Amino acid sequence: MAAPTQAISPRAFVMLLLLACMFGGNHVAARFALDHGVDVPSAVAVRSLVTAAVVALIVALNRVPLQLDARQRKVMPLIALLVAVQSLCLYSAVARIPVGLALLAFNTYPLWTALAARLLYGHRPERAVLVAMPLILFGLALALDVFGAASGLGLQAHWARMGSGVGFALAAGATFGLVLVLTQHEVAGLDGRLRTAITMAIVGVLALLGSFTQGGLHWPNAVAGWWGLALLTLLYGTAFTIMFTLLPKLGVVGSSPILNVEPVAALAMAWLWLGQTISAVQVVGALLVVGTVMALGLRRR
Repeated sequence: MAAPTQAISPRAFVMLLLLACMFGGNHVAARFALDHGVDVPSAVAVRSLVTAAVVALIVALNRVPLQLDARQRKVMPLIALLVAVQSLCLYSAVARIPVGLALLAFNTYPLWTALAARLLYGHRPERAVLVAMPLILFGLALALDVFGAASGLGLQAHWARMGSGVGFALAAGATFGLVLVLTQHEVAGLDGRLRTAITMAIVGVLALLGSFTQGGLHWPNAVAGWWGLALLTLLYGTAFTIMFTLLPKLGVVGSSPILNVEPVAALAMAWLWLGQTISAVQVVGALLVVGTVMALGLRRR
């Protein structure tokens, strides 16, 4: 992920914080939907297809060239498949453990990105990544309460409750890291708006097909579920629209490290609306993870 080379304006900073809150709010809203009858494939299908339609409209209005070269035509379906896996895994994590903790485990993706770049392209990790690695892992260990001390459940009972959710979140982070590496090396020349429209469309169709194997789309069974489904779709689609329309005009790339405050925003919103709480030690771990990931993104290269 590229680091900014100059200070951003106060307006851009506020907009980035708003985006982080939108992406975090999308996952909090997803928990409402998933707790009230919606299954993971249905949530991903609705969110992705609506977002694909919105971004496709942006592509059309801006007359973005639709040409893909041979390499891009081969790699884009793979990237879309990986994004589908990442989306399913992350929502599965959100359905099982506190939203903020799921996003924190997902936020290990810079480490997975470095590993994928090393394995696929022979790139040695930068010294900053090597320094950040133990800090991220230590912060994550605190946030996830690896020994079950903060929860009072003990090691075995704590991981019986948290293990599958953490596993899904880490799988989402690993998959996203691979997506970032493939995007950078294989399809970086493709316009981001077109790339996103194609990806979201394929993800939506794959999730829709997956839902059919489970009897079709599962709609909410309560008003709270409908609100959750509507809000996760609205927040996700709006955030992507802002990312591709307003941020470039403000001189900011969509991958700004400031967006990595999303887990902290999600922790606050999950506490406020879902009643999900974590201990003070876990909060310290969360801040350590987020701060380290932001420092990685903000460093000059």
